[in-house]
Amino acid sequence: VLESGDTDEHRELLAELFRVEQYVEMVLAFLRLDSESTDYLFREYELDGILRGAVRKFSTQFIRRHIALHYEPTGLRVLTDEKWLSFVVEQVLTNALKYTMPGGTITVFLEEPLTLCIQDTGIGIAPEDLPRVFEKGYTGVNGRADKKASGLGLYLCRRICTALGHTITANSSPDSGTVIRIRLARRDLRPE
Repeated sequence: VLESGDTDEHRELLAELFRVEQYVEMVLAFLRLDSESTDYLFREYELDGILRGAVRKFSTQFIRRHIALHYEPTGLRVLTDEKWLSFVVEQVLTNALKYTMPGGTITVFLEEPLTLCIQDTGIGIAPEDLPRVFEKGYTGVNGRADKKASGLGLYLCRRICTALGHTITANSSPDSGTVIRIRLARRDLRPE
């Protein structure tokens, strides 16, 4: 019904529906991670395919919020699980969009060796919060001010990256933005 209209109200309701879908995906990922069986499928994937899919999913958010995207194709093939790495990239993009003001920029690029970087020009993370942003339930100063943060997104990202054999780190300072680095190197795994 919402897609049949093109008013500001329709677009606002679609954005809210999208946000609800994101939270549902987060809860399902949380439940799946704690299940006894996993559905990991490790293969070599084109990283650009994963990134383009995530960016496409958020394209209306970029446009609606007037946030510029700078994306440098990586040309990289990575050994990972496509579904779970996509979840991580989408969660990082969700946070970048949430904390970047209109007119800001989000940049997606590759840093050697094998490190995917997602950098924003957002409000940044307080120095005292930075060591704890990957803890379960931790929302920090920004999350408490926003009152919509769950404290699960980056926690799930860390858990997923660990399961995939990747690492994830955050660097930030208030008013200077944040860069999330996902090191995609794998150890001792072969494609299935």
